[in-house]
Amino acid sequence: MAITNPRSTVYSPTFFLISISNFFTVSSFGCFFLFPLFITARGGQEKDIGILMGSFALSSVLCRPWISHMVDRFGRKRSYSLGTAIMSFTPLVYLLFEGGLHEYYLSLILVRLIHGVGLAICFTASFTYVADILPDKRLNEGIGMFGATGLIALAAGPFIAEMVIKEWGFDLFFLTSALLGLMGFLLQLFLPESMAQEEEEADESFFSILRKERIITVALLAFLFGFGLAASGGFVAPFVEEKGLGLASLYYISYSAAAVITRLLGGRIADRIGEESVIPYALILTGSGLLMLMFLVGDIVLVASGLMAGCGHGFLFPCLNAFIIRDEPASIRGKITGIFTGGIDGGSFVGSVTLGYVGQAAGFSGIFFVAGAALFAGLLIYKKRIN
Repeated sequence: MAITNPRSTVYSPTFFLISISNFFTVSSFGCFFLFPLFITARGGQEKDIGILMGSFALSSVLCRPWISHMVDRFGRKRSYSLGTAIMSFTPLVYLLFEGGLHEYYLSLILVRLIHGVGLAICFTASFTYVADILPDKRLNEGIGMFGATGLIALAAGPFIAEMVIKEWGFDLFFLTSALLGLMGFLLQLFLPESMAQEEEEADESFFSILRKERIITVALLAFLFGFGLAASGGFVAPFVEEKGLGLASLYYISYSAAAVITRLLGGRIADRIGEESVIPYALILTGSGLLMLMFLVGDIVLVASGLMAGCGHGFLFPCLNAFIIRDEPASIRGKITGIFTGGIDGGSFVGSVTLGYVGQAAGFSGIFFVAGAALFAGLLIYKKRIN
């Protein structure tokens, strides 16, 4: 069954249902921000963190053209169902890995690749679904508020994971992630299909769409955004552990809180003044938050960095998403969303691997310098290509 009148309001029952499902799915993913602790506990180093965290994103990038085609051809709901099923099952496979990291390194990479495909399907299908059901004039607001559930999840997941690891160890950590994924899968079963049955997939291919000037510009910015996210997702927890500080989840809670508040208070700003006016400031905020982590000496810096980077994220993600998809036909939304989210995943992969080797050579401060600089490079690219 397809939705018959999806675009009359932002906050419909369907919007709330997919948002809650998204919360649990992203919480399951967010738990794995603490996965570097498993890697180091099994004898891994910074480069191993980079490779194993990056392999998750690599599969997302390689499969994105296929995933985008699937979302446009077979429907958003069916695709999302498959993605949430993978996110529910895959964390259980990690329970099989015991002993030193060197004993199962390649097998673990394979599992990370499969896990990454699941998340890529979820992100592409869910954001395409939401774009289908939102009014055009409130696209930024709707995407931002939908994404806010994911941001809350990105704080909840690491917090839950850190508590579970400290009290009960890694086996229950993996079981917890699987349970959160299962909740997302069960909730989405009640969603209707958002793609109208009469819509046919356009002849335009993934790569022909990618060649458009506006699309490639946003894809480049998404890549650099993902590069920065690799630093947050893979290296904050071990840096906090190295410094002997308290909870790494303080960063993620601060980050998510700032991003959510930004969307609650400023959700309509970009719809009023245009994404083009907001994106440069969002890049500066996000990059500055990452650079601040170079000077991590206590929880105050950790929280302040999270607040600044989170505020930038709160504006940057929905602005880039709305900018790339606005005024495009529904028949190619899956491909466009795939390009956008694939850009983020591509940056996350390259960032994870690159920053892992940077950390090996220059320590964690070097990681966050390079990551912050990448966002400022995005500011130069944006001004050159848009202006």
